Amino acid sequence: MTAKDCFVVQPGGPLKGSTSVPGDKSISHRAVMFGALAQGQTHVRAWLPAGDTEASLASVMKLGIKVERHNKYEMTIHGGEFQKPDGPLNLVNAGTGIRLIAGIMCGQPFESILDGSEQLRRRPMKRIVTPLQQMGANITATNDRAPLTIVPAQMHGIRYDMPVASAQVKSAILLAGLYAEGETIVTQPGPARDHTERMLSAMGADIHTDGHLVAIRPKWPLQPMNVTVPGDISSAAFVIVAGLLVPGSDLTLTGINLNPTRTGLLDVLRQMGADLIVEETGLEAGEPVGTIRVRHSALKGTEVGGDVVVEMIDEFPILMVAALQAEGETIVRDAQELRVKETDRIAVMAQELRKFGAEITETPDGFRIRGPQQLKAAKVDGHDDHRVSMSLSVAGLVASGRTTVLDARCAGDSFPGFAETLTKLGADILVEDIVT
Repeated sequence: MTAKDCFVVQPGGPLKGSTSVPGDKSISHRAVMFGALAQGQTHVRAWLPAGDTEASLASVMKLGIKVERHNKYEMTIHGGEFQKPDGPLNLVNAGTGIRLIAGIMCGQPFESILDGSEQLRRRPMKRIVTPLQQMGANITATNDRAPLTIVPAQMHGIRYDMPVASAQVKSAILLAGLYAEGETIVTQPGPARDHTERMLSAMGADIHTDGHLVAIRPKWPLQPMNVTVPGDISSAAFVIVAGLLVPGSDLTLTGINLNPTRTGLLDVLRQMGADLIVEETGLEAGEPVGTIRVRHSALKGTEVGGDVVVEMIDEFPILMVAALQAEGETIVRDAQELRVKETDRIAVMAQELRKFGAEITETPDGFRIRGPQQLKAAKVDGHDDHRVSMSLSVAGLVASGRTTVLDARCAGDSFPGFAETLTKLGADILVEDIVT
């Protein structure tokens, strides 16, 4: 018998006020990994102290890197040479963490094993193992899944044409390219997050981009950084959609990362008629940041597919909630990547939203939803998937009655204080323990 946090949600008054969200998860992963590679002290502020990023930090420290934690959100990383760990590196649930650090570990002069939770062991790894092996890396997976075993090997640069745009795959190859002889070139069929290129460039790496092509050559040492991590647009998405759906709401989110490879959801919501005002205010960690004002809006259905899918791949669970309240049909295509995230997010979201009485048609690469639909409160399950649990919680804000979201603690994997943030804005969300 164990106690797990659940969220108890019911409709309340409008959401009003100003808020920030936790630091960007993608940049937080990279700040600790890349800071560990630099020669000297990297200072990181506004870091995201979440389950996934803490796993990356713990792995870096297990490799002998000294890290001074000044508080939960600020640290100094003393970069330098890695040491052989005394056991497997445990990335827990961090898909980004294990794929990025795999590229780095392929260049180390010692053997390593990368592993994680049962959830992480279900996620496909062939997508990084294949190109890394083509570079000469001695990396093997267990039935194309973690654990990954890496043995020292001499690597050489390659040109790799990615079949699907993926920041994690691209980053693993580029990081391995830091240790490979010659030039490594990656081409991608469409846009993908470019946090790795931005940060490595700021550190003095020999890296160049030309459209969807990225090239890197070894260049050491990398220079340490002073990084202030901007707010995560993927976390902001839940607050944004809540503000759009709850009548009378008027919210402002500050310090949000507005990297154009991450803002696909904002474009889609505008197509749906969302009242959004976005203003850039400066740069942090090489990333454009700004404010987003959100007001309750009457949404209409839209069609989503093509390049924009990569720019909002983490936001589709919350888009499903928005689509249920939109007038007309919303059709999503080309989003098959959702089926190999922490969960099969298409299937899991459809399954749980149907408990609210929702009607959703699943397709192999997306879904179809016709709205608006009246949702009725339900007992639903977060499936140990942070984005699922938070999306279901937002659905509870517009469902009649009292909704319970089981297994909601996983929200802390990317958005510590999610329930508290919405509560301060006026939402009716309680965090309770339930014995299972």
